[in-house]
Amino acid sequence: MTQPRSPSQPPIAQERVDDLIDSLVERGWYVGRDFLPDALCQSLLAELDDKTRRDALVAAGIGRGDQHHLRRDIRGDAIYWLDRESQAQRRYLETMAELQQALNQALFLGLFEYEAHLARYPPGSFYRRHLDSFQGRANRIVSTVGYLTPDWPADGGGEMVIYSPDDDREVARVLPEAGTLVCFMAETIPHEVLPTHRPRASIAGWFRRNASLGGLVDPAR
Repeated sequence: MTQPRSPSQPPIAQERVDDLIDSLVERGWYVGRDFLPDALCQSLLAELDDKTRRDALVAAGIGRGDQHHLRRDIRGDAIYWLDRESQAQRRYLETMAELQQALNQALFLGLFEYEAHLARYPPGSFYRRHLDSFQGRANRIVSTVGYLTPDWPADGGGEMVIYSPDDDREVARVLPEAGTLVCFMAETIPHEVLPTHRPRASIAGWFRRNASLGGLVDPAR
């Protein structure tokens, strides 16, 4: 469902949306610098910093449901799932709802909802190469990663590496600069987060299709 847009939240420029959709069709992934507004990134970063100080983050695991477990040798971030409690969260979710509508109209993906979490990678942490969804076994269809840390140095580490779905070839390496949005097909695009040398802040999310198991609608996460 598309959320009503707040008066202070500008729409995504149509040319950015068109570029994103064209890139997903042509190669399965998109990288857009300065896609997210500076003010929104600053607000989300302040919220993440506050939650870090209040020890409100939880260690991220791998797998879902009964298969979920911690593997610090695979990923080392700590996360907080968005719950719409703040204006910054609501503004971000409005932007993603707009993008969801555009993806459904252009690509007929049947995206039903969006789930997201704030993530903090402490120095030395990483996330090994993986897929966000296994084909035919889950309902995460399109992944997004937005970066929140300003003035990220070239030697700061923490880059996202995107790999070709056909071989082991690296096709992109993305600095986690504030405002950059990465979007890719969850079932087909392998990626990883290289070890970071400084605290790294991001917001990761997934557009999902509706699914059910045992007569129950499949819940987020």
